[in-house]
Amino acid sequence: WTHRPLQEHDLLRGVDVVCHQAAMVGNGVDAQDLPDYAAHNDLGTARLLAAMARVGVDRLVLASSMVVYGDGRYDCPVCGGDVTWRRVTEDAPIRPRTSYAASKIAQEYFADAWCTLQSGRAVALRYHNVYGPGMPADTPYSGVAAIFRSALERGEAPRVFEDGRQVRDFVHVDDVALANALAVETVAGHPVGVTPYNVASGRPFTIGDMARVLSRAVDGPEPVVTGDARVFDVRHVLASPDKAAEGLGFRAEIAPEDGIARLATDPLRRR
Repeated sequence: WTHRPLQEHDLLRGVDVVCHQAAMVGNGVDAQDLPDYAAHNDLGTARLLAAMARVGVDRLVLASSMVVYGDGRYDCPVCGGDVTWRRVTEDAPIRPRTSYAASKIAQEYFADAWCTLQSGRAVALRYHNVYGPGMPADTPYSGVAAIFRSALERGEAPRVFEDGRQVRDFVHVDDVALANALAVETVAGHPVGVTPYNVASGRPFTIGDMARVLSRAVDGPEPVVTGDARVFDVRHVLASPDKAAEGLGFRAEIAPEDGIARLATDPLRRR
């Protein structure tokens, strides 16, 4: 008997399906972030897929993101008139605006190539604005919900960019866990290739409303609308939940107004 180092594929022996959540998260707020996102998210996923191929694991549930869409979708009923948002479906064009977004698209493409080469089946769960207990505390890479929550914890008013009327889809982490469980159970019945699904509440909620719900839940200061903006931000992104309901049997159970109020006192993750 001789000792040999444990290989990646050794950990996959006897596994039926891999649920791949590991990633470097956040926006990728600087062009200098590009190499890190490529190294962690894309190379890491490629190595996982290669190891799965070596032992014959042919089912994958991949954590993707709504950021692959870039900006939302809009209607302009009258030329020169106001535009209105409409729901983004999974067949919408993908247009990354950040390092993180580009890496999530690449993960889906690597998975699609793996499916072709291995006759594999994969479900890509495109999470929308996930929130809930255990979110990272105030950093440049935190979601806006955690940034507002951290401000209130310091006794400061949440600072809302633009006019606060940007529409988002906030989905609770418990619902994200439910979507993953359903995907693991059903991926074997999907066709060969990658099938994407929006994981979302399906309920429009503005950034300003989120800040107000958080603040009022702890009797904090009213949010301040700053008018500031970031180059990678989008105006509106709201998901269609229909495909996930049909293909996974998934419907979010926690309404944003309820879950966001709970977030005001939920514990955050500290470094």
